[in-house]
Formats: sequence, C-alpha cells, structure tokens
Amino acid sequence: MGKSTFLQEFKAFAMKGNVVDMAVGVIIGGAFGKIVSSVVADLLMPLIALIGGVNTSDLKLVLRDAVKEGDKVVKEAVTWNYGAFVQNVVDFLIIAMCLFCIIKLIAKLSDLTKKEKESEPEPAPAPEPAPTKEEILLTEIRDLLKEKK
Repeated sequence: MGKSTFLQEFKAFAMKGNVVDMAVGVIIGGAFGKIVSSVVADLLMPLIALIGGVNTSDLKLVLRDAVKEGDKVVKEAVTWNYGAFVQNVVDFLIIAMCLFCIIKLIAKLSDLTKKEKESEPEPAPAPEPAPTKEEILLTEIRDLLKEKK
C-alpha cells in the first residue's frame, strides 16, 4: 500500500511542469558545456599554443619522475596536470559569461514587457447604467415627500 502511494506521489512530482523544464535545462546545459569544452580544447587553446608557443593541455609539473629498470617502468611519474585545469577554468569562464549574458537579456526583456504593461492606457470606466423604472419611481416619491414637508 505504501509503495503504490509513493509511486503515485513520485509520478505526480515528475510530471509537474517545473521538473520537466529543469530536466530539459540540465540536458541542454550539459550539451552546451560539451560544445564550450570542444571550442576551448580544439579551437582556442591551439591558437594560444600557436601564438605563445606553449600547448596548454600538456602543461604539467612533475612531482616525481618515473622509475625505470632497463626498458621497464617500475613506477609511473607523478604529475600535476595544471594545463587541463587551465582549460577547465577557461571553459567555466566562457560558460559563466554566456549565462550572464542570457540572464541579462532575460532581465531586459522582462523589464520591457513590464514597461509595456505599465504604459498601456487604463481602460475607461464603464458608464453608470441608466436607472431602472423602480429607481425612477422611488426618486419621484422621495422628491414628493420632500415637497410636502
């Protein structure tokens, strides 16, 4: 009994519009992240390597050299691959800049729609309806009673 209630609650939660929108956003964000990573790794960093003469993806600090006995490697070298970190920082900065621009654009569009709504003229108030026959009759009776006094 508890399991079916749990599944029903989960189904209701999963089918809400916000959850579906968020899932689509996460998927698109992941794809966008891959595109940015490719742009940085395949287009931007090779240009930096061409101009600066350094391939940033290969930048590393050797903490311990590899230990070899003859042609055989006994212990692998221990390296600190900060070039990959630099690429990830550039990825992050590009994604952050894109998100900043998108949020700024959404805020500007939101402000424009608010201003349009505020600038719309207020609808003219509806004219008062004509008095009914009963109201006219009651007004005449009132006026007659005032005259008698």
